[in-house]
Amino acid sequence: MVETVRAHAIQPGSGAPGGRISPRVLASMASVPRHMLVPERLRSSAYADRPLPIGHGQTISQPYIVALMTELLQPGPKDVVLEVGTGSGYQAAVLSLLVGHVYTIEIVEGLARRAAADLARLGYANVTVRAGDGYKGWPQHAPFDGIVVTAAPKEVPPPLIAQLKPGGRLVMPLEDALGHQSLIVLEKDRSGRMVRRKVIAVRFVPLTRNPR
Repeated sequence: MVETVRAHAIQPGSGAPGGRISPRVLASMASVPRHMLVPERLRSSAYADRPLPIGHGQTISQPYIVALMTELLQPGPKDVVLEVGTGSGYQAAVLSLLVGHVYTIEIVEGLARRAAADLARLGYANVTVRAGDGYKGWPQHAPFDGIVVTAAPKEVPPPLIAQLKPGGRLVMPLEDALGHQSLIVLEKDRSGRMVRRKVIAVRFVPLTRNPR
C-alpha cells in the first residue's frame, strides 16, 4: 500500500506553474523513502499530498511542494546547495540525489540531530547537517549554486543573498505585511542583481531565529 501511494503521490503531468515537474526530479522523489523520515505513527500517511507534523511545532512539507521547490531550484549534478530548515531531512534527501552536496541548517537542535542520524542511516552521505540559525546561512561553504528555505521569513535574509553565486537561485516562501505567504524565486544575475518572481500562494511555518 505504501508503495502504491508513493508511486502516485506526484504525477508526471503535475508541476510548476507554466511548466512541468521534470522526470529527474520525479525520479528523485520516488527514490526517497519518505515514510522513514516521518514519525512512526504517521507512516501510513507519509505519501499523502499534505504536510505532516514532525514534532517541535514543525512539519514536513507536502510532496507536491517539495517537488515544486526542487524543480524551481533547477539543481545541477555538481551543484553545492544550502537548505535552511532541515526539518525531517526529506527535502535534503531529495536534493542529495540531484546535486553534488547539500548543506542543511536546522534551528531546532533535536530535529537537527534526528535528521542527521536518519539521513546517515539511509545512506545520504553527501548531506551535512548542523544545528544553527539559518537566517545567517553557512558562510564557510559559500557561495552556493542554489539555496532553498523551507520556513517563511518576513524579509529575504541578506546573508543568503550574499552567499548565492551569480547565476544561482534562491527558492523560498516569503510572508508579506498582511501575513500572506508566497513562494518566490530569486535569481542572481552575473552582475549580482536579484530578479524576483512570485510563483504560488503557500503556507509554511515561520522562520525562527536564535534570540542572541
